[in-house]
Amino acid sequence: MVSVLRRAPRRLTVLGAGTILVLLVAALGFWALLEKWFVYFPETEIVATPVYLGVPYENVFLETEDGLTLHGWYIPGPGDVTWLWFHGNGGNISHRLDEAALFRHALGINQLLFDYRGYGRSEGKPSESGAYRDSRAALDYLHSRRDVDPDRIVYFGRSLGTAVAVELATVHEPLGLVLVAPFTSVSDMARISFPLLPLHLLVKGRYDSLERIGRIKRPLLIVHGDSDQTIPIEQGWRLFQAANEPKEFLTLPGTDHNDTYIAGGQLYWDAMKKFLNSVSSDDSHR
Repeated sequence: MVSVLRRAPRRLTVLGAGTILVLLVAALGFWALLEKWFVYFPETEIVATPVYLGVPYENVFLETEDGLTLHGWYIPGPGDVTWLWFHGNGGNISHRLDEAALFRHALGINQLLFDYRGYGRSEGKPSESGAYRDSRAALDYLHSRRDVDPDRIVYFGRSLGTAVAVELATVHEPLGLVLVAPFTSVSDMARISFPLLPLHLLVKGRYDSLERIGRIKRPLLIVHGDSDQTIPIEQGWRLFQAANEPKEFLTLPGTDHNDTYIAGGQLYWDAMKKFLNSVSSDDSHR
């Protein structure tokens, strides 16, 4: 009897370790499936280039720290502020051309649009860690250009790209940060998308902007449509509440996820101009 009682805890410990291992494997497997089927929707075909809109540009190729080559476009403007784009999870940079052209016309900024690994002409396969490496490659490229002021770079993120921009801002401070239709974390999005399943527990910590946003001290503008069917506006508001001042939140009435710069109309563009003017006159970052 005594020997059985002594052995029992060992059996329970082994069972517990096995359960933990199974959960870890399940979490990794679920994240792999989620990344493949629900997070990334890359397209490799470049459907147009800036020349089709009469916009001058340069083809650029960026080298990542893990040896991949990424493709992008540098679009010069008459101003001295540069917009570093972090696009969403679908398509590629050629699907952002119309907004980029409008930005150049309305704001006069320089812009760098680049594709994450696995998107467009960029090598590799999409991943969270890869996206963070890609963001560093893009920033390194801008820092290498003599015609770009490294102290006057604004990070501009959309949807998935907001999480990439936030992560980069925690390690390389920008002039300002603009987030359009952001989310707090993949875990929170899993909770929203799969309310009856505890899948959020398996992806905790993924693209976690809510955990990171409090480390950023630079001016912040968050823009969100109140009719966003992909990422509810409450996600953007929670991120805004956790952020430091100076910050501003713009609600776009009747606007969905992908049409903010169109459906938002003058309200959208006025907010961008106001933000650009405010950070342009901020000497504290120099």
